[in-house]
Amino acid sequence: MSPEPTRSEIAPPDFLQLAGHPVRWRLLRELARSDRVVSELTALVGEPQNLVSYHLGKLRDGALVSARRSSADRRDTYYGVDLPRVGGLLSAAGGALHPALRLGPPLGEGGRLRRARVLFLCTGNSARSPMAEAIARLRSGGAVEAVSAGSDPRPIHPNAVRVMRERYGLDVSDHAGQRLDALAGQRFDWVISLCDRVREVCPEFPEHPETVHWSIANPATGDPDEVTYPLFEKTAAELAVRIDYLLARLAEPPENARRSP
Repeated sequence: MSPEPTRSEIAPPDFLQLAGHPVRWRLLRELARSDRVVSELTALVGEPQNLVSYHLGKLRDGALVSARRSSADRRDTYYGVDLPRVGGLLSAAGGALHPALRLGPPLGEGGRLRRARVLFLCTGNSARSPMAEAIARLRSGGAVEAVSAGSDPRPIHPNAVRVMRERYGLDVSDHAGQRLDALAGQRFDWVISLCDRVREVCPEFPEHPETVHWSIANPATGDPDEVTYPLFEKTAAELAVRIDYLLARLAEPPENARRSP
């Protein structure tokens, strides 16, 4: 005879109760697509700002959402969702119902990436965006044509070169920064800004690509290279996670991949 389930086994996981509120779920869906400020979230979910702020506070208390002061306008705060944590909690919630419902890695098994042209942007095109460009090419196996640019290009930072070599075995030392406005007439499937300042000056691109913002702090703080290197490691790790989830959105379902020539 099976033992009686405990109260904790009967009650829904805390994550489901937290994320299951309609407003909070809509906020999570918007933040899963792009980092946002409160005014944008208010418009997107069609709720008053005080209500949106209240639910954002609940999501932050549950460590599902993080906040970072904008580097473009210090009065604004960018909110982003912690996708790996949400994925882990979703998997645990599924497993609590049935072991077979635990989730796999973001890209899954048997899926194939659709080809896409992705532009990564930051101000200097010297740290965040060239690292993202290199990681996207590597992680996608060449399916993603990754390009990077900046509003005020500078030489690539030595720590960007070092972290790409040490973490991924990639040589980006020959990266030459290019200006954002030189690419304004080109077609991209995705345009991803990594810097709050460059988001403010990003031009329109032909054929309305998917535009996404990842509010990532600049690891090049002006301190000596040995001091900032851990910041570059952290930035590279965050970019890798976000790019993996981007690739999951570009993946064809396994059945489509099997039918494709």
